[in-house]
Amino acid sequence: MAKDDKQRAQALQDMMMDAMHAMAFMDQVHSIDDDEQAQSPTSGQRHRDLDRDGSLIDRIAGLTGSAMRFASRSTDASLKVGRALMKSQDQLRMMLAAGRSLSDIRQVLGLTLSEMSEALNLQDKSILEAIENGTSTLSFELILRLAALVARNDPIPFILRTARNYNPEVWQILNNWGVGRLPLQFEREREFINIFRRHDDARTLSDDGFRKVLDFTRRSFEMSLHFIEQQELETERLRAELEALKAGTDKPDPQPPRKAGKHPDQG
Repeated sequence: MAKDDKQRAQALQDMMMDAMHAMAFMDQVHSIDDDEQAQSPTSGQRHRDLDRDGSLIDRIAGLTGSAMRFASRSTDASLKVGRALMKSQDQLRMMLAAGRSLSDIRQVLGLTLSEMSEALNLQDKSILEAIENGTSTLSFELILRLAALVARNDPIPFILRTARNYNPEVWQILNNWGVGRLPLQFEREREFINIFRRHDDARTLSDDGFRKVLDFTRRSFEMSLHFIEQQELETERLRAELEALKAGTDKPDPQPPRKAGKHPDQG
């Protein structure tokens, strides 16, 4: 059972890491789209390009599941949602940090229940109504959709806070699985990816050549990992010994045992 839980935890973390990478990549694509729109000569051509790019992004994001497909579409949400997000970023960021209610967040965005439901790709507003009234819990999939819509730049803290407030059972599982460390892992993975991206020559290698580089990189990484782990363990051991030594010197010297004196009646 414990092994199954560990496998589920790893699968969930991998999915969320893929989601964060997908969001980051799509943000880059859309920033390129914005530059192209400014340089595009005709409106019709611009719309055709956006449609083609949007369908490509949807196909790529589809590999990571329905929540990721929504994340890709959320960047093309209605114009009203986009304007609301831009106008209320500072206030919204403060509210997300404070863990305010879903109703408060929706009102800051200036959206009705129907508009929020449409932005989240829900069939009707009754789901959000029930959540805001406290008669329904917020499903994990809907939490992911909300994160993609209003907290795409920092989704994990939002996901954890929202799950804690609206779905404590899910939050407890996520917390036990250590999902809160995902932002750190995400940054580390991005640094690895950027090493590859900074070297255009790697893209022109043959498959055999790339496999050799990859194998050499893997071995170098594993060897470095082994040495650094040993170094950190040794550092931790020395630190623990130093702390124990300090704790020992801070203790008062034990009083020598008092010698038993003779009883007055004893001659």
